[in-house]
Amino acid sequence: MLTRNPHLARLKSRYLFSEIGRRRREFADAHPGVRVISLGIGDTTEPLVAPIVAAVRERAAAMGTREGYAGYGDEQGLTALRQKIAEVVYRGQVAPEEVFVSDGCKCDIGRLQLLFGPAAHLAVQDPSYPAYVDSAVITGMTGDLIEARGQFAGITYLPCHADNGFFPVLEAIPHRSLVYFCSPNNPTGAVATRAQLTQLVTAVRERRGVLVFDAAYSAFIRDEGLPRSIYEIPGAREVAIETSSFSKPAGFTGVRLGWTVVPRDLRYEDGAAVHDDFNRIVTTVFNGASVFAQAAGLAALGPDGLAATRRQIDHYMGNARLIRETLEQAGFKVFGGVNAPYLWARIPGKTSWEAFDELLYQAHVVATPGSGFGPAGEGYLRFSAFAHREDVEEAIGRLRRVFAKPGS
Repeated sequence: MLTRNPHLARLKSRYLFSEIGRRRREFADAHPGVRVISLGIGDTTEPLVAPIVAAVRERAAAMGTREGYAGYGDEQGLTALRQKIAEVVYRGQVAPEEVFVSDGCKCDIGRLQLLFGPAAHLAVQDPSYPAYVDSAVITGMTGDLIEARGQFAGITYLPCHADNGFFPVLEAIPHRSLVYFCSPNNPTGAVATRAQLTQLVTAVRERRGVLVFDAAYSAFIRDEGLPRSIYEIPGAREVAIETSSFSKPAGFTGVRLGWTVVPRDLRYEDGAAVHDDFNRIVTTVFNGASVFAQAAGLAALGPDGLAATRRQIDHYMGNARLIRETLEQAGFKVFGGVNAPYLWARIPGKTSWEAFDELLYQAHVVATPGSGFGPAGEGYLRFSAFAHREDVEEAIGRLRRVFAKPGS
């Protein structure tokens, strides 16, 4: 038999959401009939909006005809969809041929690790989305897990906490690093300002690195003064790749559709175009997004689709407001939930998993332990606004009863 991939072996069984599932099952076994409400995993809950459903039905019907049938398409995506993303999302800041349509951000994160290879050095925000680190481990970018620190050798962790406004010390970024940065941030809900992103682009340029900017939650930004894309920052085209998704704004978590922008201005040390290599990766390991998903994406970016998805975003941000108000009234320090669908709550005197268990067993509500996103997340819980309104209202009622102050 073949030996096991040693890089996969380094991961052990540390995936955050698997552990949450295990603890929920234990609770359910011990408390049959008790209904648990999840404000934890960031999965959308509201149905696809009518214009998107109509577009998928129409495309499905066309696939049943000789004239409308389509087999393999361009791995980079439908030309019309690439054009629409460049026009509607980026307002001409990127060219359609720089847009690579995919089956989601998470998949593209893995492809980007493959693009830069095991010799690349990774720098990530701490806390951050676990897939950045885990995919780097799988591709051989790292050493072993240092149990005492909760960090993998060979990765530079950039602490983001309340004291620094959840924006890292940029001087800590090593030269020639692949830097992952997410804004609006998952899990903290922090959104970087234009000045901060300008500093970030400058720092990565000075260190001759590459920035991977995760903009999956950009549609939730309400403040017009906050950047939604890294390409709003001068010089970003020469140092930055941006990945984004239809998953959260349009409810495509099960439909699976996203994109990555690789500007032609981005070059390796020898002057070769990174764009061309990513194109080769995509055409080698991917056959393109589903024709149905791409039809849905085109509808989502049309006038009716945009209006309907904005209403859905309003729904989720209304949830965020209710959760934030409840947690603040209970005396917790809360971040995020204003321009992002995630809230980051400090739970003093408890570890993240202790706070998780207390919430589960006393309020029958699930949040996500902050420590699962990195060592700097210890002592926090992440709350997600992705839920039905009636579930949020029931959950915050439970939270108020559990955390009610004496005499209130």
